[in-house]
Order: sequence, then structure tokens, then C-alpha cells
Amino acid sequence: MTTAPEKKLTLFDSTCIIVGIIIGAGIYETGPIVAASIGSGAGVIGIWLAGGLLALTGALCYAELATAYPREGGDYVYLNRAYSGAAGYIFAWSQLVIIRPGDIALMAFVFARYAGTLYAPFENITVIYAASAVILLTAINILGVRGGKWTQNLLTVIKVCGLLVIAAAGMLAPVVSSASVPVSMKMGGLELALILVLFTYGGWNEMAYVAAEIKRPERNIVRALVTGTVAVAALYVLVNITFLHALGYEKTAASKAVAVEAVSVVFPDTAGRAVSILICVSALGAVNGLIFTGARISYALGAEHAAFRGLGRWSGSFGTPVWALVAQGCLSLAIVLFAGSFIDTILYTAPVVWLFFLAAGLSVFMLRQKEPGTPRAYKVTGYPVTVLVFCACCVFMLYSSVSYALRNKPSGLLVMTVVLSAGAIVYWFSKIKRKRDST
Repeated sequence: MTTAPEKKLTLFDSTCIIVGIIIGAGIYETGPIVAASIGSGAGVIGIWLAGGLLALTGALCYAELATAYPREGGDYVYLNRAYSGAAGYIFAWSQLVIIRPGDIALMAFVFARYAGTLYAPFENITVIYAASAVILLTAINILGVRGGKWTQNLLTVIKVCGLLVIAAAGMLAPVVSSASVPVSMKMGGLELALILVLFTYGGWNEMAYVAAEIKRPERNIVRALVTGTVAVAALYVLVNITFLHALGYEKTAASKAVAVEAVSVVFPDTAGRAVSILICVSALGAVNGLIFTGARISYALGAEHAAFRGLGRWSGSFGTPVWALVAQGCLSLAIVLFAGSFIDTILYTAPVVWLFFLAAGLSVFMLRQKEPGTPRAYKVTGYPVTVLVFCACCVFMLYSSVSYALRNKPSGLLVMTVVLSAGAIVYWFSKIKRKRDST
């Protein structure tokens, strides 16, 4: 029996984690809003391509960091080494108490909403479906890495095949020749579109959290990050081309169920049910991946900070961070009871997510200077331009998400500020306690 992470994840497993987390329900929920924000069909394809390229620059940055520091925790490790223990602590704190449980609850509710369209024996079934998804998938991941990774692999393969079927069905539809009326692009529209597109690409960095469990990390980390990100970008562009082909720009931008409507053009009798099943699978795949990787952040936090010591124990019986998974599951269940809308949840967390992405991007520069002797099996292709492009994207997205939230959802900024401040206070008190204990 082992009480530390073992290298059990292959290249295929690692790629499925990335693809499975990225492809949740975002592509079905955000597509029409992105289209309406951009104002033209060509703009829609352009922004999804741009989002894929920006995600790839980030993936390359994380590939260097993860191969140099192949440990559990990802950003927690990099921020600790580049800045200070406080930076990594606040990152892990925010992931533990709100961001990760919030993402899990969000995807669980998307699953529940569509599962309710398939079978709803009584009212309020969505809460039961969402809670059941969190409990079941947390339990699978507690019982062993093998069960968690094979669940992820299966769900990922199904959802990718499903997206390809949607694309094939939509392309069989007759071309809709609707000339989209060019809309003068306002910054608010571009801001919202980019926030949603890059949220939908979110997850390309998730494999860094399980780097200590990847076989041959010096090769497979880079391969999985690049392969997964490029594959998802190709799928997203293909699916949006399909929507525009089957529905035209105007109907795509106005759609409330864009995938259903696109498939209904060819298969009107079965589209709704088939797409609902696919979205359920996609959401479950994202929930499982988020549970799998998120617990590793809490485990890394607990391994180094006494206040969270219980989370930093790796079970010798199951070979998983059991208490980190349990704590994450309980917090996710609590948020299920208070979940808001899909878009609101994105806007609440976007500023702090991009703040930490910026810090991680800058840490590529800082760690090369601070720790030049650290072996780096991979160095960012196109350095320093690639890193600068990623950091510039982070700055723009941080500004855009803050300014958009101030205009539309200022309460979200207040919530995140309180969470980060609470983390700083807890860190300060724990630091004082450590000093007292050592004297």
C-alpha cells in the first residue's frame, strides 16, 4: 500500500482528462450568446479560432511548468515557488472553498436540467439529479484512480463521438442562406464573447494538477496538453460551422437550444432526446474530471499547511486523496442548493480565474530566473512571445471580466473579494501560529 500518488495515468488517460473537462455543456450554452455578441457568422468562427489559439498559448506555458515541477497541485506549486507561500495558499483556498465546488455544482446542475427533460417523475427532481451526480462520481473517485480514470475515458469518448454526430447531422441539412447583418462591434459585446469563449475552452490546464500521477511526465504532459487543446479547438470550430450551416446566423444567435434545433432540421423526431442525452454525458464527464483534478489541489494544500492537514492524506487503501475528495464533494453539494444561472456563475468566478492565470504565466519568466538549474524537459515553443501573448490575454480578460461584472453583476466581485480576503486572513493567522509553535 502507498500513501503517496502513483504514476497510473497514460497519455490517453491524460488527454481524456483535458478533453473531458473542456467539453462540458459550455459549447451548447454559450454558442448562441457568443454569436449574438459578435454580430456575424464570420466573426463567430473567428472568435472560436482565436479562443483555441489563446488556449494553446496557455497550454504551452503550463507544459513547461508541469514538466519542470511534476507534482500534485499545479498552480499551487508554481505560485509558491515563483512568489511566496501566500500566493499558492490563496489560490488553493479559492479553489477549495468556492471555484472548484462551484464549477462542479454548475456542471451537475446542467446534467440535472437535461436529465429532467428525459425523465422527471416529480417536481424538483433537478436537485436530486445534481446531488446524485456529485455523490456518485465522488464515490467512484474515492474508491481508486483506476475507476476515476476509466469513467473519464468512457464519458470523453462518448461525448466526442456525439459532437461528431451532431456535426455530421447538421451538415446534412440544406444550407441556410441568411446574410447576417453586420453589427457594429462594441467593447461590451467583445468582452462578453471572449469571456464565454475562453470559459468554454477552460480546462486545458487541469492536467497540471495531476502531474505526479502521469507516466513519463517529461513527454506525456506536453503531448496531452497540446493534443487535447488542439482537438477541442477543432471540434468547437466544426460544431459552430455546423450550427451556422444548418440554422444560419440569425437563428443561431437567437436559439435557446442550438444543438437540438440544428439536428432537428434532419432528424426532427429524435433530435431533442438524443441531444439531451449527449449533454447529460458531456456534463457528467466534466463533473468527473473536475472532481478528479480538483481534489489534488486541496491535497497539495493540506500536505503543507497544518490547518488543512486532514486534506493532505493519501489513502493507502484506496490510493486516492480521500478526505480532499470528501470535503470537495460536501462543498459542491452545499452549492447545489444555492446555484444561480449558468452565465452568472461564469461571471462571478472569471476575474479571480484570470488573475491566477496571469500569475502562472508570469511565473514562467520568474522561475527561469529564480531556478535556472531546474531541469526543463520542455521549454515553451516561441518563448518569450508565446508567454507574452498568453499574459496579454490574461490582462485583457481580467480587465474585461472585472469591468463587465462592475456594470452587470457587481455582487459577484464582492463575493470573490470576501473569499480571497478570508483566505489571506486565515493564512496570516496560521503563519503567526507556526511562528509561536516554533519558538
